Amino acid sequence: MHEHLQQALNVLKEHVMEGTSIGLIMGTGLHRLASMIDVQREIPYAEIPHFPLSTVESHPGRLLFGKVGNRSVIAMQGRFHRYEGYTTEQICFPIELMSALGVETLLISNAAGSLNPSFKKGELMVIDRGFSWQDSPILDEQQGSLHFNNELAEGLLKIASEQGIIVHRGSYVAVTGPMLETRAEYRYLINHGMDAVGMSTVPEATAAIRRGIRCLAVSVLTDECDPDNLHPVTLEEIIAVAGKADATLSALFNQLIART
Repeated sequence: MHEHLQQALNVLKEHVMEGTSIGLIMGTGLHRLASMIDVQREIPYAEIPHFPLSTVESHPGRLLFGKVGNRSVIAMQGRFHRYEGYTTEQICFPIELMSALGVETLLISNAAGSLNPSFKKGELMVIDRGFSWQDSPILDEQQGSLHFNNELAEGLLKIASEQGIIVHRGSYVAVTGPMLETRAEYRYLINHGMDAVGMSTVPEATAAIRRGIRCLAVSVLTDECDPDNLHPVTLEEIIAVAGKADATLSALFNQLIART
């Protein structure tokens, strides 16, 4: 891993901007933030040694270097998932790179299904605690939970409140995918206190937090996972809902970066 990391760093060091301390990961259907970045350098993932390649629709697969206001940022326009065949180490490789390049704060977005009946499709949820259901069929609420940065969470919630935007706060569980869950699985997750379910974020956030990076993750709730009133949902529908909320979330992230 060290050798692979060094080879990637040798390529990226000439592109990273001085004072870069903020990293961004844009999730499924969530790319409006890229238009708010004054992009000064853009590198396809394929040109970075050992960097995974995005294979999912709506994940362009580019690393952006630029500015949001007066803050220098590195942004991943596209992420990776276990169901694409990647290991946890591969999924977290970009976080290793960001840490080595000086990133101290990481903002993550994702598309997720709402398990909480009070959280509606199209709304946003700040993740308080993250859990992984990717390696074990048992969800342990006492062990392995991931706590995100409260200062960043409070900052984003304050901005949302000032603008009258509904943003919930809750627990998120990462599953393997790519299929959506069954009624029985939804009931299991609901009974264990989960508010939203998705297929990403927890591995990257775990890697970031272990390296001392402050981390905030926000889910766009793209469908409602009521096991007693379940309807089929397609990737196209998920992307459409995410796209409608994208401008709101991107504006919140943009303002949070300005205040960070």
